[in-house]
Amino acid sequence: MSKPRSLSLAAYRVLSWGVPKNTSFAGIARPEGEVLWVHVSTPYRLRAVDDFCRRLMSARPGLSLLLTAPPDADFGEWEECSCQILKLPAEHTGAARAFLDHWRPDMGLWFGGGLMPNIITRAQERSIPLVLLEALVEVKTARGGRWLPDITRYTLDCFTTILTTNDETARQIRRLGVNSAKISVEPPLHVSPNPTPWPEDELIETNHILAGRPVWLAAWVQAKEFISVLSAHRQALRLLPRLAMVLHVADASEAAPLYKRLEAMDLRCANWDEGHAIEDTTQVIVSSEPEDLGLWHRVSAVTFMGSSLERNAGGQDPLIAVALGSAVINGPHVGNYQVLYDRLNQANAAITIKSATELGDGVVELLAPDRTADMALAGWQIVTEGAPQADQLIDMVQDTLDRRRAHHARP
Repeated sequence: MSKPRSLSLAAYRVLSWGVPKNTSFAGIARPEGEVLWVHVSTPYRLRAVDDFCRRLMSARPGLSLLLTAPPDADFGEWEECSCQILKLPAEHTGAARAFLDHWRPDMGLWFGGGLMPNIITRAQERSIPLVLLEALVEVKTARGGRWLPDITRYTLDCFTTILTTNDETARQIRRLGVNSAKISVEPPLHVSPNPTPWPEDELIETNHILAGRPVWLAAWVQAKEFISVLSAHRQALRLLPRLAMVLHVADASEAAPLYKRLEAMDLRCANWDEGHAIEDTTQVIVSSEPEDLGLWHRVSAVTFMGSSLERNAGGQDPLIAVALGSAVINGPHVGNYQVLYDRLNQANAAITIKSATELGDGVVELLAPDRTADMALAGWQIVTEGAPQADQLIDMVQDTLDRRRAHHARP
């Protein structure tokens, strides 16, 4: 093992000495073959990172993924992802060494801040290539080492490539003395949705049945939102008498009772789950299967993303709707996807409403053909803008792993 590169780093390791206790990887064997270590510093970036990792593993069969979160992560605040996520051990010298001894990663990607000097400097000393993405000048040092100079610079300098999302962060890192050749500014990773294809015959038939009628979709609607959505639909019907709404309920058990309520309200409705036919006079189509949203997004010019009008629901992911060409309306409570909705709103690919009246107005406004087309185009640009960066990063990872494999294969 190589010597520490400075007295500050040597002192830091002594001051942060500790051994692993109750590690999250105890009892989990290292997979055979290549292992890519990917660290995500905040829960709101997990989804984009998970999407990238799935694409990478599809492009490189046999690659295993080690996905980690900060030692103090509360997984109750993190979304589900396609592979297991583990907590890094605490910022102690012995714990970092034990982690690397166990997993022996072939390469590491670190997303965001919360840099941990012990594990990062140890990985670099073991010649593990490290890439820092969406970089922040944010280092989590052990309590005893906070006063030591240069730890931030030494930690950042361990990365072979540093990608920041803005010029100011890049300047901060350069001012610390990190080699400028390592640093560049790139946009953050974005999810690239891949909607499941829909049977063409059913799509053609449904479009034929609804031909000539304006259609909007209220998706993932919570029970507390039913009245607001129905009020918005009645309001829109005054200006668009042939308007049809697809009402997709978040809880499938609510579909049948809701259908009965709609009938009692003198709304002409069809229960899609029960196989009811859609007629020319049908005003509301009740649906509850998540898979059927692939059809409804395709036939609806406008989608209201439910679970967003009432507090604590957290919102729903709008990207599939956007990818399928539907203009998006959302309520104000989309905390689980706030960054994504902010991007859509800033690009004029979605609008945010706060009440049933605003929802009704928004539906009528967005059903104007020119308005829908403009929003669909803006949404498509958001959906596709992250693809080139993800492809470049996949190429970078593959090239790095190939070079490492070739190096170790030399006699």
